Amino acid sequence: MSRLPDAVWINVNPSFRRFDRPVLDCLAREIAIADWQYCQSLDQPASLDIALVLIQDYLKQCDRPLHLVGHGTGGLVGLLYARRYPERVKSLTLLSVGVYPAIDWQAHYYVLSKLLPCSRQTLLNQSVHNLFGHQSCALTQEYRYLLEQDLLLSLSPHNLYQNAHLAPGAVPVPLLVCGGDIDTVIDQHLLQGWQPWLKSGDRIWSCHKGRYFFHYSHPYSVSQEIFSFWRSLVPQEFLSEQTVIIP
Repeated sequence: MSRLPDAVWINVNPSFRRFDRPVLDCLAREIAIADWQYCQSLDQPASLDIALVLIQDYLKQCDRPLHLVGHGTGGLVGLLYARRYPERVKSLTLLSVGVYPAIDWQAHYYVLSKLLPCSRQTLLNQSVHNLFGHQSCALTQEYRYLLEQDLLLSLSPHNLYQNAHLAPGAVPVPLLVCGGDIDTVIDQHLLQGWQPWLKSGDRIWSCHKGRYFFHYSHPYSVSQEIFSFWRSLVPQEFLSEQTVIIP
């Protein structure tokens, strides 16, 4: 029988799976973590409610609350789920989710598209620079393709005609919010904006030299911060299978 998960990574941006993989591998060395994915087809409307129904169908099969982790729009789905079903969530870890949780890279892209009268390729090249810093021509082209796919396939609530808005608010479960300290999408103002909403034990962590995909460039540091947070909740329960206690 396969081991039931202790944590669930929420991915609603299928084009960005490669960016999640390194930190998922780090987490999986010490805890059973499921990679829950949602991929809408091109003829489906972007609907956060559909994703919430589907993840509820998945999580209600588990016999205990689980840790939820998500980056960007995946984090937004986790946040909405935790507010709706707090009894099923042991903790929530948000990566690149600011105090206005609907803001993501696409929100910035569509603002940029209205400010700069240029081609989509130029806009995407600028987005690559904003999200990843200076890259080689080959990597710029590769990342540009992934961003373009995300515009088509992700669950982001933004589009060319409107940017979605969700107001700040409390989270009824233990919360870890992580961001990159040089991220231009979720900047320090948006990251630290969580401060008034934190409960005792909640944390904000800023990754040194991290950008929007800081969990991709700094997977070990991110995983260690997540482990530290989980251990702080119930230290006696969080012992990996590899731990040996010597009396």
